[in-house]
Amino acid sequence: MRPGRWLRAIVACALVAAAAACESSSTRPVGTPSPTSPAPAVTKRLLVVTHTTGFRHTSIPIAESTIQDLGRRSNLYQTDFCRTADDVTRMLTPAELARYDAVFFANTSGNLGIPDLRAFVAWVSSGHGFLGTHSASDTYHDAPEYLDMLGGEVATHGSIAEGNIRVDDPADRAVAHLAPRFTIVDELYRITRLNRADVHMLLSIDRNPDDGLGTPGASVDLPIAWRKSVGTGRVFYTALGHREEVWQDPRYQQHLLGAITWALGE
Repeated sequence: MRPGRWLRAIVACALVAAAAACESSSTRPVGTPSPTSPAPAVTKRLLVVTHTTGFRHTSIPIAESTIQDLGRRSNLYQTDFCRTADDVTRMLTPAELARYDAVFFANTSGNLGIPDLRAFVAWVSSGHGFLGTHSASDTYHDAPEYLDMLGGEVATHGSIAEGNIRVDDPADRAVAHLAPRFTIVDELYRITRLNRADVHMLLSIDRNPDDGLGTPGASVDLPIAWRKSVGTGRVFYTALGHREEVWQDPRYQQHLLGAITWALGE
């Protein structure tokens, strides 16, 4: 190729490349990563505990898969599981907990056998996250340090029923999508050992459900979900989550993801 043609070919290629770049940038919103940009690395670690020594919910397998899937879809956290008594003994120690940012008690029950429960509570209060669903309040009934950290304890419940639930803080990301009220069918706990002044209430029931306890429709104050600070740690609890169908409900999943995001300090 003659020098003149060679130079013209280079210029033509440069113009084509520049036009393609302009077209690409004009069709992609500012700040949007290119399709080949890798997703940010996941830096948060969540330990999900599902060991039980009391009642064991059939919803636990779907609870595990739901929590893990939320982490994958949001790219917010990596999930590990603590499922057995041996796992509890090995994983819920100060040395092992140093690997995690938060712990999630997903429908645990009874005395789990944590080697040093006071050290576990101290780990939470030192700036880590704790989340509990449903029967996390049916766990460690004989341990005031755990119940004080959680903020409440289940006293009883009736039959499965529809609850008309009020959103106490419509601005909170764990419940904003549910405001001002929503209905859901679940096992609705009656919580004791709770002082509203000690927690930030997120969800509650103000009309008694038709579940065989008390007069249906009567005025009540039944706490359902709250968050609180413990030292510099963050604690979240929701009484919902008995049924498999609840865990599969997109509204409940968004409820949990908002709570996990907050508990992880994000």
